[in-house]
Amino acid sequence: MVALCAYGDLPLSAIVTKMYSGVDSFTLLAIPFFIAAGEIMNASGITDKIVSFSRNLVGHIKGGLAHVSIVSSMFFSGISGSATADASALGSILIPAMKKSGIDTDFAVSVSASSSAIGPIIPPSILFVIYGSIANVSIAKLFLGGILPGITIGFSLMLVTYFYAKKRGYPSEKRSSFKKLFRSFLDSLIALMMPVIILGGIFGGIFTATEAGVVAVVYAIIIGVFVYKKIKFEDLGRILVKASITTAIALFVIAASSAFAWTLAWEGFGEIALNYLITLSDNPTTILFLIIVFVLVLGLFVEGIPVLIILSPVMLPVISGLGIDPVYFGVLLVMAIVIGSVTPPVGILTYISCAIANTTVSKVFWTIWPFCGIMILVLFMSILYPPIITFFYS
Repeated sequence: MVALCAYGDLPLSAIVTKMYSGVDSFTLLAIPFFIAAGEIMNASGITDKIVSFSRNLVGHIKGGLAHVSIVSSMFFSGISGSATADASALGSILIPAMKKSGIDTDFAVSVSASSSAIGPIIPPSILFVIYGSIANVSIAKLFLGGILPGITIGFSLMLVTYFYAKKRGYPSEKRSSFKKLFRSFLDSLIALMMPVIILGGIFGGIFTATEAGVVAVVYAIIIGVFVYKKIKFEDLGRILVKASITTAIALFVIAASSAFAWTLAWEGFGEIALNYLITLSDNPTTILFLIIVFVLVLGLFVEGIPVLIILSPVMLPVISGLGIDPVYFGVLLVMAIVIGSVTPPVGILTYISCAIANTTVSKVFWTIWPFCGIMILVLFMSILYPPIITFFYS
């Protein structure tokens, strides 16, 4: 952008204007609310209740706590909408617990990091909100499109975990009685109702995705302060400051990426990309494969949100020209991006999990690839069989 301003005919003021307009969106207002709701729910002790319920539900399967980590992530994703929040909140509890139960550190980190990637796929999802704002498509449809792929990835990760656990001889826990399972379910039911209320309200037309963020914050405060009584009113200031810092970082990345994406569009990169891809193949599925593989490779080196914001405006004219549904493409794009957030060398989720386990990425490098591989397989299946994504909204 600096080069274009210095040597081209792009005015510097345009960059500043585009950075501002990149975040000047009512839709993006959902981001700070969902982040705040996640922080409040985490402070209310909901993480422990979700882990307890998941432990009673699947802890008896070979691999024990590794399966608990995956199922907990599937539940937690419906509350936070953030992969990093999932990795931090659940990883800090389950990685030490897995190590203590006899599971190797590299395996514990791999399970925690890969299962955290489910967070932005199962709704509500911050990445879907960002894409919906850029592509001007229904966020409700994006949320619906992410349900089945997220669940499929979760069960696929459990399959890999089972075979790994059997090969390495990892322990399982004693099967819980139905009474104990039901009691833990009731104990976590109030928290598990949060995604039901949010998604039910959005799909029922009661409120928009942005308004759902406000509902989530109010519901989280009620649970934390009045139901579980783990949060005092004086604690809310500290929690909201933490949420504000996270929001500020995210919105600055969005602003800068939006300006860069605009410069690419201004230079005609969308048309260039379309013309180039058509020379490679005229089959929409083949071109879709090429785009997704490119995103996966890019995800090895670049963070998720910039990839989403920079590529979306460039690729939307391409998929529009090919007659591909932008909602369907958006779900595929987010899936590819979150898989990139796990894969080394840059994968932020792997780094967070390694920091919790006090180990290095190099020590988990080979162990994590089967988990990445099964997620990529689900992604490719979603390209070859679109109903995995379109089933709930078509």
